[in-house]
Amino acid sequence: MAQLRQDYSLFQEKETIVVAVGPEGKEPFAHYWEENHMPFIGIPDPEHRVADLYGQKVSMIKLGRMPAQMIIDKQGILRYLHYGNSMKDIPSNEEVISLLDKIQAKN
Repeated sequence: MAQLRQDYSLFQEKETIVVAVGPEGKEPFAHYWEENHMPFIGIPDPEHRVADLYGQKVSMIKLGRMPAQMIIDKQGILRYLHYGNSMKDIPSNEEVISLLDKIQAKN
C-alpha cells in the first residue's frame, strides 16, 4: 500500500479511485490508515467477504491473503486482474498507470 501512496497523485491525474481492502478488523485497520497517512479509500475485510467475492487467494503457508490488483472501469467492467503469488508479486505503479492509459484510450 505504501507503493500506492507514493504515486497517489499520478492515479488522481488519471481520474482513478484507489481502493485497498485489508484483512484486519475495523479498529486496527483504521489505526494503520491514520498512522500511515493513506490518502485513498481503505476497507477492512476481516471476514473476507470482499476477498471471496473477487476470488482473492489465501495461503496458509504464507499466513494470509495473497495480493490482488484489479482495474474496474467507470462502467463497472473488470478490465485488469492480477493475483500475486507473494507480496513481491505486485505490478509496479508504472505498469498500472500504463494499463490505465491503454484502457482510457479505448474508451
